[in-house]
Amino acid sequence: MSAPISNVRPDPDQVLVDIVDYVLNYEIKSELAYETARNCLIDTLGCGLEGLEYPACTKLMGPIVPGTVVPNGAKVPGTQFQLDPVQAAFNIGVMIRWLDFNDTWLAAEWGHPSDNLGGILAMADWLSRNAVAAGKAPLTMRDVLTGLIKAHEIQGCIALENSFNKVGLDHVVLVKVASTAVVSKMLGLSRDEIINAVSLAWVDGQSLRTYRHAPNTGSRKSWAAGDATSRAVRLALIARTGEMGYPSVLTAKTWGFYDVLFKGQPFKFQRPYGNYVMENVLFKISFPAEFHSQTAVECAMQIHDQIKKAGKTAADIRKITIRTHEACIRIIDKKGPLNNPADRDHCIQYMVAVPILFGRLTAGDYEDDIAADPRIDVLRDKMECVEDPAFTRDYHDPEKRSIANALTVEFEDGSRLDEIVCEYPIGHKRRRKDGIPLLEAKFRTNLARRFPAKQQQRILDISLDQKKLESMPVHEYVDMYVI
Repeated sequence: MSAPISNVRPDPDQVLVDIVDYVLNYEIKSELAYETARNCLIDTLGCGLEGLEYPACTKLMGPIVPGTVVPNGAKVPGTQFQLDPVQAAFNIGVMIRWLDFNDTWLAAEWGHPSDNLGGILAMADWLSRNAVAAGKAPLTMRDVLTGLIKAHEIQGCIALENSFNKVGLDHVVLVKVASTAVVSKMLGLSRDEIINAVSLAWVDGQSLRTYRHAPNTGSRKSWAAGDATSRAVRLALIARTGEMGYPSVLTAKTWGFYDVLFKGQPFKFQRPYGNYVMENVLFKISFPAEFHSQTAVECAMQIHDQIKKAGKTAADIRKITIRTHEACIRIIDKKGPLNNPADRDHCIQYMVAVPILFGRLTAGDYEDDIAADPRIDVLRDKMECVEDPAFTRDYHDPEKRSIANALTVEFEDGSRLDEIVCEYPIGHKRRRKDGIPLLEAKFRTNLARRFPAKQQQRILDISLDQKKLESMPVHEYVDMYVI
């Protein structure tokens, strides 16, 4: 006979303990981390303001029950919505992720750590408004930046060595876990209560990657992170009631996360939690494109100019070879029909064809009217992706973290352009000096989409000044974004 299963409640899994102790006890002393977090904040909010220009995004926003009014609720930037913190987190999360233009982290698992801002900002704003109503001190924007740094670190450090996509799970599981830990701390939960909350995030049913891959690629990939960060707020509020957690949620034999969803393998860790992820995060500055294609798009923009100088057109091209890294081929090397914008912004061939043809790649270029141009699909069919093992190694090297692509164009007359190589995109840490002025310009452009000049300038005066921003109460900062 088999031995009976012990019903002795175990100590919490070490992974839970490490996350919670980091959130509660780690002091961030890195000025670079806070400066990068400020840039992350403005870039992420700017992406959300651009997302509000798309009805497919805004139709998902607002209260669940139309007309609901929440006294002291969290406000949604760029709108007139004031909502409960769970729904506000969803709204903010949806708008910032809609166009695939916010920051990126690439490792064994990829993702967008600024997705956590949905839960962090909604919780901080809600808590601040209620504190002021009770005559207490509000949270400051430094608290938001601290939350961002820690959420980035949790999501990114787990992602370094653990591939959720290889077992079919979407990376938003890490948004849910990281947001849960950080917003639980903001709520003032005890250590045991935060452990309970994080265990609830792991025990949840997790999203499949179905909506990110052919033949099912669809718009849920644009609201999945909003769903995850809002769920984190909900779980933190549940844990605040004293609801129990599940200490061996990861390691429990048969029924734990590892056995059910991770092929029995425990998580691996490359480094302890600190400031590494925020300091090394990738910003999408020039193009709203899946990040594995960013350097390819930079190359394609150069090719557009070179073709014109050579007196040729895209119709003269016989073949384009894209020398790339393995993750790019696995995610965005795509043939056949593309059914919607979500399909197109995850196809490297599409994201290379548009700039070669038009000398640009904007969010609007994924829409049906542009995609209907037959020249795009003709050019897509002439492209071939080839893995370069050196590019793949450098992609995983923690000292390099490159996202390299190289493009070679051959013409029908037998001539060719010299291969164009780009290893590090403009949003990479190695190109921060060039990138930050462009990131600020992107923010200015996005503010102008929504606000009159005087309001734009007031937001800029605070947002570009580290000390002013950090000392500002959260609700006052958010109020500047109300239309």
